[in-house]
Amino acid sequence: MPALRDIKRRINAVRSIQKITKAMKMVAAARLRRAQDRIISARPYAKKIDELIQRFILTFEGGFDNPFFKAKGSKKHCTCCRNC
Repeated sequence: MPALRDIKRRINAVRSIQKITKAMKMVAAARLRRAQDRIISARPYAKKIDELIQRFILTFEGGFDNPFFKAKGSKKHCTCCRNC
């Protein structure tokens, strides 16, 4: 059976680990909250950019030939010869 001194050391070690873990959780929560605030504050800009892009696309109905707005095909090839 461990001595009383060993048990007290183990209890202190566990308490220290708990304090460190709690501090790490608080830091993570603060970072998450800051990131969420940034996302929320960027929403009006994203909406405005979306509106501008939609308006830009509507002005070029029909004769719009830009490679950025074309659907890409699949570029997957077989591993045996790369010619399939």
